[in-house]
Amino acid sequence: MAASSSPIAGDSTVVMIDLIAALEERFGSEIAKGLANSGFVITISLSRPQVLPALCKFLFWERGCQFGGIIAEEQSTLWEMHYAFLMADLGWINVELSVPLETTTLPSIVKDVHAADWHEREIEDLFGIRFENHPRLGDFVLHDQIWHEGIDPMRKGFSASRPQLERKEDLEWQPLLVVEDPGSFAMPVGPVYEGGIGESLHFLLETVGEDVIRAVPRLFYNYRAVEKVAEGRTLGNALLLAERFAATSAFAHSLAFCLAVEKIAAVDVPPRAMALRVLLAELERLRHHAGAITAICDSTALSVSSAQASIIEENLLRASCAFTGHRYLFGLNTPGGLSCDFGSVQCKALLVAVDKAESDLRILEKRLRLSSSFLDRLEDVGVVTGESARDLNLVGPIGRASAQHCDLRKACPYSGYGRYAFEAPSETEGDGYARLRVLFSEAAQSAILIHQVLESLKEGPVRAFFEVSHAGAALGWVEAPRGAALHWLRVNENGVVERYRAITPSFNNWLGFHVAAEDFAFQDFPIILATFGLSATECDR
Repeated sequence: MAASSSPIAGDSTVVMIDLIAALEERFGSEIAKGLANSGFVITISLSRPQVLPALCKFLFWERGCQFGGIIAEEQSTLWEMHYAFLMADLGWINVELSVPLETTTLPSIVKDVHAADWHEREIEDLFGIRFENHPRLGDFVLHDQIWHEGIDPMRKGFSASRPQLERKEDLEWQPLLVVEDPGSFAMPVGPVYEGGIGESLHFLLETVGEDVIRAVPRLFYNYRAVEKVAEGRTLGNALLLAERFAATSAFAHSLAFCLAVEKIAAVDVPPRAMALRVLLAELERLRHHAGAITAICDSTALSVSSAQASIIEENLLRASCAFTGHRYLFGLNTPGGLSCDFGSVQCKALLVAVDKAESDLRILEKRLRLSSSFLDRLEDVGVVTGESARDLNLVGPIGRASAQHCDLRKACPYSGYGRYAFEAPSETEGDGYARLRVLFSEAAQSAILIHQVLESLKEGPVRAFFEVSHAGAALGWVEAPRGAALHWLRVNENGVVERYRAITPSFNNWLGFHVAAEDFAFQDFPIILATFGLSATECDR
């Protein structure tokens, strides 16, 4: 049993004892348990792959855990699979499965943990591992009409620098259709799709009339293989990749990456740096939510409100640039802390801009609540019930608008978030208006957090000495503006990246988009899409 990286608090000890007792009663000798020092509180190692579905079902449904994602690693002789679960009052749980490298098939957990659907499909496309009884594999990240099966670009033997000259478009390719009613037809939208997103994505909408019966988002047209490119890079070079694959959440993703590095190196980040990280993360959240509100107003053709929200976003971008030197907060996070400090004059100027933005957002929200034509386009439209949100494990503002309360800043505090008093707003209706209200409420809480940080900020260094002198792996996590983001990192003794895995909130939430879009009219589609505020770029990593 490995030593824990930090002592478990009293309440967590009770939860841990209860969980271990339940595991032993249910699974007995099929599993081995140990405390972890890689960001997970406990690692559960399986003796047989066949136990995996039952154990994941037990954690997700019976113990109420959140599903974080699947991390696949190719070692010299083994596949190592890590299934991440978050348990309230305890922390992250790692269900670990090791099988010989010759293994080509593993049990699927999708039947009981629907949220694992896209994770298993991605692993099958990129690593070549098939999952027994999965309802649909292939034609996912690597589109069948361009790529052929068996490329497996995330395998160690695949060279990221070797061009795939055999790529050839299949002119005979046809999409998989489900609706077979008389008069049914499929309407393709994209992959050149503007809709306020400006990213490459394709929707296949099936219908027999005016309502969308089935909606299938198809992404990965700009698959960049960031995780593959990171292999063999230094930590500094890999950090550049981590903060650039999704610019609107650059600070959140770079922070998660740095938190993983800091766990491996066992470095203590200075208190001032931790506090400033909270400030910068909330500045990014505030700016992001202003942009999301802009998109929602624009989708309903409310041009004046869209312009007002856009001005708020632009002013926050300018304030970010004046404060840090970059509109999207690039180049600030570094393992051990921050790359620069900020003076009192800078902090006061930022606070003025934040207060102005928060005030303007409150005024805008009040005006929108009095606009009946606007509310008619959002209320009872794009509904995701709490049951569906739980089944699909929706995260961030999307999940919290459907009665899911998980916010990693509170559920599993990082970078000193536990020192500050703030709320994680949630709603129960699960419609477009609920999602909008969560955005406004979270923006207000971000302003409150920025005030608390600046009012309690102490003098001191903003960076600790950092060195990776041993091999290791760790999980870093943040509550990004769109929701939970997990970054898994494995390095060798020279600090060179051997495996990098980023699980983004958009990747999780795209899976649930169809629930909101189906059974609503075609004219509601762009509005529902705007209220989800998803990013294709976060998936095209």
